[in-house]
Amino acid sequence: MNVKLKLKTDDPVIVTTGKDKGTKSKVVVLDRAEGKVICENVNVYKKHMKPNQFNPDGGIVDKPMPLEISNVAYYCGKCSKGVKLGYKVLESGQKVRFCRSCGEIIDKD
Repeated sequence: MNVKLKLKTDDPVIVTTGKDKGTKSKVVVLDRAEGKVICENVNVYKKHMKPNQFNPDGGIVDKPMPLEISNVAYYCGKCSKGVKLGYKVLESGQKVRFCRSCGEIIDKD
């Protein structure tokens, strides 16, 4: 099940539901097959690790866990809120994402 997304890696997002509601973050990993996203410093859990070759001391490690894509929204700096994104084609023929609230173009490549 590949999910169609308008988000990309390194996009600013805001968490809309859950224990971290209202937290602004950045997308680190997108998993289109599962429909999940991992964000920076959001939904972090403690994992008790046994000593192993990579972590000889073991101990408690902070591990970011994935969120459902529906629980995050793109954060528009101009609107200062979570918004929906749309696509439009510029006169040059380039397809870009834009904020549906204020109309600001996101991809200026």
